[in-house]
Amino acid sequence: MSSRNFLQQQPLAAGFTAGLLLALAACSAQDASAPATGKVGEAPPPPVRAQPEFVLKEPANLSAPASLAKRADYAAEARQMPMLAPAPMADALQPGYRDVPREQYQHLAGNPVHAVASEPVSTFSIDVDTGSYANVRRFLNGGQLPPADAVRLEEMVNYFPYSYPLPEGDVPFGIGIELTQTPWNPQTRLLRVAIKASDSSIEQLPPANLVFLVDVSGSMDRREGLPMVQGTLKLLVDQLRPQDRVSLVTYAGEASVVLGSTPGSEKARIRAAIEQLSAGGSTAGESGIQLAYAEAQKGLIPNGINRILLATDGDFNVGISDFETLKQLAAQKRKGGVSLTTLGFGMDNYNERLMEQLADAGDGNYAYIDNLREARKVLVDQLGSTLSVVAKDVKLQLEFNPAEVSEYRLLGYENRALKREDFSNDKVDAGEIGAGHTITALYEIVPTGSKGWLEPLRYQPAAKTEGKAGELAWLRVRYKAPGAEQSRLLERPIGADMVVGVDEASEDLRFAAAVAAFAQQLKGGQYTRSFGLTDSASLARSARGDDRFGLRGEFVQLVELAQSLQTPAPSHVRKE
Repeated sequence: MSSRNFLQQQPLAAGFTAGLLLALAACSAQDASAPATGKVGEAPPPPVRAQPEFVLKEPANLSAPASLAKRADYAAEARQMPMLAPAPMADALQPGYRDVPREQYQHLAGNPVHAVASEPVSTFSIDVDTGSYANVRRFLNGGQLPPADAVRLEEMVNYFPYSYPLPEGDVPFGIGIELTQTPWNPQTRLLRVAIKASDSSIEQLPPANLVFLVDVSGSMDRREGLPMVQGTLKLLVDQLRPQDRVSLVTYAGEASVVLGSTPGSEKARIRAAIEQLSAGGSTAGESGIQLAYAEAQKGLIPNGINRILLATDGDFNVGISDFETLKQLAAQKRKGGVSLTTLGFGMDNYNERLMEQLADAGDGNYAYIDNLREARKVLVDQLGSTLSVVAKDVKLQLEFNPAEVSEYRLLGYENRALKREDFSNDKVDAGEIGAGHTITALYEIVPTGSKGWLEPLRYQPAAKTEGKAGELAWLRVRYKAPGAEQSRLLERPIGADMVVGVDEASEDLRFAAAVAAFAQQLKGGQYTRSFGLTDSASLARSARGDDRFGLRGEFVQLVELAQSLQTPAPSHVRKE
């Protein structure tokens, strides 16, 4: 039974009790299976693995026909997916929270409030990663609130599909604007910039040269580790076409090529190579990455998809493990035309910081796989978005009109901020948009004359209010076509008269606002004020819409679960 189905069928109290029992059972099983002479926390010796034959074939006929379109049945997959053992419950002194000493997250201070009078321009790179949402879900389903640094608002919002305007003309993505009253602050407005990339069916994608890079070290020897990786990759194998090619590289104490470049028509052979993998030993991640890039270069397909899919918990401990050095390696290798997608697995020792930023440096995307349902979403239903890039180095810039806006803050994208001068500099790297991707950027703005967050200055002159009548802001978007070195500029005004009440806003904007509120609440709720988790759940519930795959309904359940985990501690505990 999936964790989602379990939550639907059982009261929360019973769910937590069952989760605790499962956790204790898992710990007992682990203790029982440990060698009698082993030290506590020491990885077991690596099992003896047969060395597969090194195979390298010439690329197959790239014009071979393809017929692989499949639509996932989420409900059926959810019934088949393995259920992960819940994490330990929270410390009683800190309700809902516990320390995660071995998991690593990047600490990012929240975006500050800016005064339009002194800082009218906001510039950032788009982001299409979604790993934060699945990782937060893993914590909540395990009976605990996530660490604040695990929550990245833009990845939470961008996890969901939205019905945004489609592209027009020769532009690879559409742009939509919507403005409403902020649900958590009646004095401010919520501005949404929506981007929707053109979609591509699997048959329309260029030939793909893929390298599966799999961590088979001892830290992956758990059911949410290597077994989950194997199930995930086999889902992708089902989507391969005859013109696609796959290599399989593994690393533990050392890196090795398990399967050389093999055409997608040989699915049984690829599956067999994946199924025979076993875990054990240390983690020479850097040597694995180097070997994977070498394999990708051997089979490089000009004008095709050339991508490494790294499946790991990110716990590198042999060779180069320095964070910045690994990022520089990925940034250097992308110049050869090979991108890097990271698929995160595991728990307790998970290095989310490395996974997210390696993907950014490698011109790829990052996803966290907490169950096979998520694997199917990323590698089956959204395969075109995962593999095919329709626009690269995409940057957004908003210039706010002081006649209409006095203050603003960007919600999320803290690690995507750019300098104003970076916007026109084509040498500055930015984010990529995959086929079919939807990207949402939210700004909370204070209309001129309304009460904002900043106290007025005593000695500085008042802001000039001259500006274009009726314009709230000016939007600029820069992007490069795949393979191009020179960017293209798109510009459009944002009208000030388009604001609507929350109830009149689109379902997509109301749902995105609910997710944004929830993300802020998980990080402390500095700006959401008295707007609580109950309000976030109610807003999301009213904006579920068609919800074809049940993702929005699941979100409502997660908000309700978080609410139960935030029950205040007893008064006698809080007074100590």
